[in-house]
Amino acid sequence: MTMHAEDPRQRRRDAKIAEILEVAWSLALRDGLGAISLRDLAAAVGLRQPSLYVYFDSKNALYDAMFADGYQQLLSYLDERDYEGDPRDALVDFVRDLLLFSSASAVRHQMLFQRTLPGFEPSPEGYEPSLEFSRRATALCERAGIKDSADIDLFSALMNGMAHQQVANDPGGSRWADQAERAVDMLLAVAHKSTSKTSRTTTPTRAHL
Repeated sequence: MTMHAEDPRQRRRDAKIAEILEVAWSLALRDGLGAISLRDLAAAVGLRQPSLYVYFDSKNALYDAMFADGYQQLLSYLDERDYEGDPRDALVDFVRDLLLFSSASAVRHQMLFQRTLPGFEPSPEGYEPSLEFSRRATALCERAGIKDSADIDLFSALMNGMAHQQVANDPGGSRWADQAERAVDMLLAVAHKSTSKTSRTTTPTRAHL
């Protein structure tokens, strides 16, 4: 059987998109997400601004790609870690890792977990990596005993609050990440006391840590 090589044009396009995204994150770090200049971005990757539209036809399309890329970075980061073993300890490690991930890049945290950009909503395709992250987080919660949808919502809210505090008050540090064990034990205590006989379906949300 003859194997067809990958289209070199597609490889070049993918490589260029990866380069554009890397530079876009750098510009966001320098200027803020909302202040990314497409002219500066095009110049930094060796393109004229009209040529940039071959890859991203609007700033929102760029943001959509950054949103998906940020979540892919998060999934890859989690893939490098081990959450097997004791369910409670695994959830503690997971929470700590999430907070350290947020702490490492304020602009990436803003893109993934805050509504920093007025009017921007990720496309279904761009949103899919965030749903995969939500599925993983929910599975770890359920394995540890946090199963009711209201308790999972509480987990999400608490993790987001801790992450926002980490980014705002100790960027690059671990002040709130170091509270992961206490936070998980608090949530487990609430979950164990829950007497709810019914549960509702949780709708996935942006900022779903």
